[in-house]
Amino acid sequence: MSFFDWDKIAQQLVYNESDRLLFNSTFFLCFLFLFLVAYRLVIKTGTVRIITVCLFSIYFFYKACGHYVVFILIAAVVDFYLSNAIHASVHHARRKLLLVLSIILNLGLLCAFKFTVPFIAFYNNFLNGTLTVPDIGIPVGISFYTFENLSYTIDVYRKKFTPVKRFMDYLFFLSYFPKLMMGPIVRASDFIPQLRKEINLSQHDIAKGLFLICTGVFKKIVISDYILLNLVNYVFDDPLRHTGMECLFAVYGYALIIYCDFSGYSDMAIGIAKWLGFDININFLAPYQSSNITEFWRRWHISLSTWLKDYLYIPLGGNRLGKVRTYINLFITMLLGGVWHGAGINFIIWGALHGLALGVHKVWMERYPAAALSKPTGLLRGVYMLLTFHFVCFCWIFFHADNFSAATDMIFQIATNFYWSGWATFAGNYLPVLALMAFGFALHLLPLRYNDMLIDKLAPLHWLVKAAIAVILIFIIVQVRVADTVLPIYLQF
Repeated sequence: MSFFDWDKIAQQLVYNESDRLLFNSTFFLCFLFLFLVAYRLVIKTGTVRIITVCLFSIYFFYKACGHYVVFILIAAVVDFYLSNAIHASVHHARRKLLLVLSIILNLGLLCAFKFTVPFIAFYNNFLNGTLTVPDIGIPVGISFYTFENLSYTIDVYRKKFTPVKRFMDYLFFLSYFPKLMMGPIVRASDFIPQLRKEINLSQHDIAKGLFLICTGVFKKIVISDYILLNLVNYVFDDPLRHTGMECLFAVYGYALIIYCDFSGYSDMAIGIAKWLGFDININFLAPYQSSNITEFWRRWHISLSTWLKDYLYIPLGGNRLGKVRTYINLFITMLLGGVWHGAGINFIIWGALHGLALGVHKVWMERYPAAALSKPTGLLRGVYMLLTFHFVCFCWIFFHADNFSAATDMIFQIATNFYWSGWATFAGNYLPVLALMAFGFALHLLPLRYNDMLIDKLAPLHWLVKAAIAVILIFIIVQVRVADTVLPIYLQF
C-alpha cells in the first residue's frame, strides 16, 4: 500500500477551474517553496535561471487559467518578432505598419475576450437578435500582459527602447508569474535590464519582501475577504432590503475591500519579486489619504494610471492642444479606463464621473493657482480627504453594483432611509465587521514612513526570527480566514 495517494497528487497538479492557483491558496505555498528552492540553485546562472523562471511561470499560468496559457505564448512570439522587425526597419511607413499590426492583434484579442459576450447579449436583448452567446471566459491577466505587450512595441517604435534579441528574455518579461495575473503593469525599460544582472540579495531586500508579502496576505485574507462575505455582499445583493445606514457602511466596506484586495496582491507580487532580486515599482500609496481627485489617481493603481497617461492621454494630445481639448482628453482617457473594466453602463458611468471630476479639479487649479499650489494641512486637509473619499465611494457604488438599477437603489436607500436611531441595532449585528473596518482604515491612515521604519527594524534580525514571523502570520491567517475561497476582484479584468 502506497503512503502517497498518487492519483490525488496528479489531480492537484492539473488545472481545476474550481480550484485555481492563486496567491492565497495552500497550493501556492507549496509552489512558491519549490520555486524558491529551484531558484536558489540557479541564482548565479544566466540563461538557466531565466529558463527556470519561465517554466515555473508558464506552469503557474496554466494552473490559474488552463488552456488559455497558449495565448500568452502566442502573444510573446508575435510581439517579440514584431518589435524586432520594427527596430530593424529603416522605413517609417513600414515601422508604423508593423506597430499598427501589433496594436490591432493585441487589442483585437483583448476586445474579443472582454466584449464579445456583452455585445451579443446587448444585440439579443435590445435589437431582437438571435445570436448564440458563446461559452468563453476571460483569460486571467490578459489585460495586464496586453498592456505590457503594447507598451513594449510602442516604446520600440518611439526608439525609447532596444528590443531584446533572445526570445526567452522576452518570455521572462511577459510571463514573470509574481505580476502576471493582476499586475502591477511593468515597463520593459524598467524590468528587462534586471534580467541578466548578478543577483545579490541584501538583508534589507529580504526584510522588505517579507514585509510586503505579510501585509499583502493580511490585507487580502484577513480584512478584505471577511468584510466582503459578512457585510458587503449581503447589502449589494439587494439594497432595498437594507437600511440606509447598512447601505452606507457597505459602500465604505467596499472601498476598503477593493483597496485591500488589489493592493494586497500587488504587495505580494512586489515582495516575491524582491526576494528574487527584482525591483517592481509600488502600485498603491495609501490612496484614501488623497486630498483631491488628481492626487487620488497618483496614488491608486499607479501602473495603470501612468500607462493610460503615457499611451492614451498624451497621444490624444494631452495638454498641448488648448484647455478645452485637455479636458476632453482627460474625459476620454478616464471613460476608456472605465470601459477597460467592462462593457456595462456602470463602468462607463464610473469612468465618466472620474473624468468629469479630474476636469473640474483642473479648472479649479487653473482658476486659483495659488490655492492649488499650497498643500492643505491639519483640519483643512482632513476635510479635503473626507470630500475626496466620499466622491470615490460614490463612484464605487456604480463600479460594484450588478447593474444601473442596483446602483440607484443603493443611493436611494442612503439618501432616504438613513436614521441614526438605528445605530445601536446595526452596530450590534455587525460589530466584528465594523471593528475590522475601523482597524483597516486606521492602518491605512498611518504615515507611509512607518513602513520604511518597520522594514529597517526587520532587516538586521536573524533569518530564524524572520522565518518565525512568517510562520506566526500564517498561523494567524489560518485561524481567522474565511472558509470560502474568495477570488480577487481584479481577476475578472
